[in-house]
Amino acid sequence: MTIQRHDTKARMSRAVIHQGVAYLCGQVAGPEAREGDITAQTESMLARVDALLKEIGSSREQLLSATIYLKEGSDFAAMNGVWDAWMPAGYAPARTCVCAPMPADELKVEITVTAAVS
Repeated sequence: MTIQRHDTKARMSRAVIHQGVAYLCGQVAGPEAREGDITAQTESMLARVDALLKEIGSSREQLLSATIYLKEGSDFAAMNGVWDAWMPAGYAPARTCVCAPMPADELKVEITVTAAVS
């Protein structure tokens, strides 16, 4: 059994790949967008997902599942607007969206995804 770990630190790996499936750690907005609104934070967060998927040999067209955590339920529609523009037609993963506390006060959204790896 082969398990590949990417960018492993003491607490976590940014991605773990096993049997052709990649499990990405939670992604949040980058430092440049952390004080922004939900739209800016979602765009930044999804750009970070894209970069990590590319790094491990996958893409948004290979997403299997996504769990989105929102600080405020009132941000759901605005976050979905960014998500819908980002997600290629016909490739939507299984998805869950829940309201949850964020690890830092300024954060409004976090996502975890699994994806197939080519």
